[in-house]
Amino acid sequence: MIDKKFAEHFAHDWIDSWNCHDLDRILSHYSDEFEMSSPVIIQVVGEPSGTLKGKDAVRAYWAKALTLIPDLHFDLITTLVGVNSITLYYKGARGLSAEVFHFGPDQKVVRAYAHYAP
Repeated sequence: MIDKKFAEHFAHDWIDSWNCHDLDRILSHYSDEFEMSSPVIIQVVGEPSGTLKGKDAVRAYWAKALTLIPDLHFDLITTLVGVNSITLYYKGARGLSAEVFHFGPDQKVVRAYAHYAP
């Protein structure tokens, strides 16, 4: 079960990592073989499934995305806590966004799903 203290720390560190554009710090939240799904993956890297697996694939995607949006900034709206997951609701470059993070036993993200307002 994820507790409030862990969720708040994760949320603030994750948002700050993105706002600093620190790719290594961003990736430190994830397991080596995590899976990321996002409709933006289709647009940025042309992967029709919208899913990437592993830090190397996601690093390349996020590095490219950061160059495409050099002034990227996220504003956290709220953090929602599940059993083994956290959802961050925030305002970003695409407007209102939510990301769902599923955690493994080591408290690293094993799967993440990004959602954007139409």
